[in-house]
Amino acid sequence: MAGTAGTPGTPRVLRAMNDRAALDLLLEHGPLSRTRIGKLTGLSKPTASQLLARLEAAGLVLAGGTTEGRPGPGAQLYEVNPAAAYAAGLDVTPDRVLAAVADVTGRTVGRFELPTPGRRPVAPVVQQVTDALDGAVKAAGLARADVHRLVIGTPGAFDPGTGRLRYASHLPGWHSPTLLDELAAALPMPVEYENDVNLAAVAEQRLGAARGHEDFVLLWNQEGLGAALVLGGRLHRGWTGGAGEVGFLPVPGAPLVRKVSRTGSGGFQELAGSQALPGLARELGLTGLPPGTYYEAAAALVARAAEADDEPHRRLLQTYATRLATGLASLVSVLDPELVVLSGTSLAAGGETLRDLVQDELEELAASRPRLVVGEVTDHPVLRGALESALATTRDEVFDTSR
Repeated sequence: MAGTAGTPGTPRVLRAMNDRAALDLLLEHGPLSRTRIGKLTGLSKPTASQLLARLEAAGLVLAGGTTEGRPGPGAQLYEVNPAAAYAAGLDVTPDRVLAAVADVTGRTVGRFELPTPGRRPVAPVVQQVTDALDGAVKAAGLARADVHRLVIGTPGAFDPGTGRLRYASHLPGWHSPTLLDELAAALPMPVEYENDVNLAAVAEQRLGAARGHEDFVLLWNQEGLGAALVLGGRLHRGWTGGAGEVGFLPVPGAPLVRKVSRTGSGGFQELAGSQALPGLARELGLTGLPPGTYYEAAAALVARAAEADDEPHRRLLQTYATRLATGLASLVSVLDPELVVLSGTSLAAGGETLRDLVQDELEELAASRPRLVVGEVTDHPVLRGALESALATTRDEVFDTSR
């Protein structure tokens, strides 16, 4: 039927598949010549030339420089047109909303931070979101309408039945049952919502320590303690989006917390969360605790302990490792992941020293033997994951030449 996408095996679909393969290669390898694209895709020179002409006419690729270092004239190089589409991401915490815009190649072209201090929001959430997004868009030299898709990362998860944000009582202003409708009305682009720790896992899976791994757990410890579960290459979110809310996990060594939905905390959070580390340091006789928020102080304590060579600091790091492994043992016993990624400031600060201690403890407490690694995406991993998630869908839509 005229005007519909081709069926599998038709020339239109086959051309679209070749187009997408070429675009993905250009994203991965950067500028390539027609000959190189032909070799990597298995296409003949005439077919590769037709493909590039088609993509250039569609505004998806640009002819740039030429190859150098060989006798004779250089070959024309082609690259993905960065301006073919833009995507945006937001990382929301109680203290601030951090926004960024990336072009379709993944390069961040604008960033903006909107402070949101205090227990009560200084402005309605819709205004916070639009102000933060507009700040990043302006920094990129764009307009709001130029953004193809937005992904917003928050603590907790929006219940698919009620639309309410759950597991994040500490995020003021985000719990209205009409909030998602209000945001949809205020924003001109499609908007997706994802748990912040899940987005950190997306960043590690696409860009960091979990590349090439189909089954892994990311343990996060920063403002809160949580996990992301990736099984078969896909995020496992659970029935209500609460999969990975391991801060509520009852664990040995911590009092049994009841009515966790009201307290907003649980055993594992009380045992190994960032807020427990300053108190542990005082118990061990450490003085001169670092300034800042509890999670900034926790990260500084862990970094100091990983470098120090005195008994109190060694005990601090060992106790922290034991507490982390106590909760991790339950996770790996059920999930049996190939890999565990340690992320968030309170884990990243310990580096390989903390990783080694947790690995040793886990081998004593759990039957399975996952490999532990320190996360590699350290520059705002939640925001980077939001951008990667938004870009993946944007590319699927913009790079589809079968329509």
